[in-house]
Amino acid sequence: MTGRTALLLDVDTGIDDSLALLYACASPEAEIVAVTCVAGNVDARQVAENTRAVLELAGRIDVEVALGRETPLVRDLVTTPETHGPRGIGYAVLPPAGRPLSTRFGPDLIVEEARRRPGELTLVTLGPMTNLAVALQREPALPTLLRRWVIMGGSYRSPGNTAPTTEWNVSVDPDAAQRCIAAFGRPDVTEARVAAGMAPLPLALGLDVTERAKLLPDHLAALAVRAGVATGVGAATGVSVAPGAGVGTPLRTNPVLRFIDDALRFYMEFHVRNDGFYGAFIHDPFAVAAALDPSLVRSQAVAVDVELAGTLTTGETVADWRRAWGRPPTLDVAVDGNAEAFIERFIERVGGLAARIG
Repeated sequence: MTGRTALLLDVDTGIDDSLALLYACASPEAEIVAVTCVAGNVDARQVAENTRAVLELAGRIDVEVALGRETPLVRDLVTTPETHGPRGIGYAVLPPAGRPLSTRFGPDLIVEEARRRPGELTLVTLGPMTNLAVALQREPALPTLLRRWVIMGGSYRSPGNTAPTTEWNVSVDPDAAQRCIAAFGRPDVTEARVAAGMAPLPLALGLDVTERAKLLPDHLAALAVRAGVATGVGAATGVSVAPGAGVGTPLRTNPVLRFIDDALRFYMEFHVRNDGFYGAFIHDPFAVAAALDPSLVRSQAVAVDVELAGTLTTGETVADWRRAWGRPPTLDVAVDGNAEAFIERFIERVGGLAARIG
């Protein structure tokens, strides 16, 4: 083991997934072992194209990218072009990826790497949990082989973003989410993980916490300053921060910042229509940041199950805060998060990456 956090990232790249990839690439304590791709925001093959293109933008052509399962376990695939654009990265256009996909199947990669480095890898799922569910079918001991599982998914004490009580990543494949949470939350698994000196339960960041991380136009202006393409925030930068105006000329001179500007402009327009503010919830980077530094969030152990047959609530993550079920906890659910510190860190790290690439 080194002092770095060895990450397996499972993504459905998407706009905020792309920012999470950039954040991981910009974090010196992150060792990106591999990235696996799953259908969600867009179809899985587009996810794989986006993922490789973003990693190449960040200068990480060395990272293995594997295609995973292309459909949910038992349901039809639903994607969200209205949120992320037809290709999943908003208005952004990236050159076609040059590095080929891995020859490994995503779930097999997860299993093989966990067996190769038992107790070392942190898996971060940023999309539907389909690949992990398939990996568990192949290797039921996976929950004791991974050092930790960090989830961006669910809505535990807040409204949903897909239906009134459901969050997107869980709602796309609720069957996978239910199976994964149940497998990792078994008492014998928890006991084995404690005996091995690992965190007993997976860490879940739901909308309750991730929606506190709002990236606003002024933050993009600060990214331009950190990247060295502007000298101050606001009028002094020459960077426009008016809603709907993009972020202006300085960001256009840097390839990383130009990508962020074009991707986020689409996302911010979506949030204007649906959430009443010009900005963007950056769910997935917050989850990666918490995987690298768990002190960014405060969590509470709770029993969680996933509704699979509700007329109005299929995909709901049902958390037993009052312990009415009498079941042992299955997840450490984030109940608070230092969004301000995370945003500052995002600007520092991704702005620094842009400066190096620029």
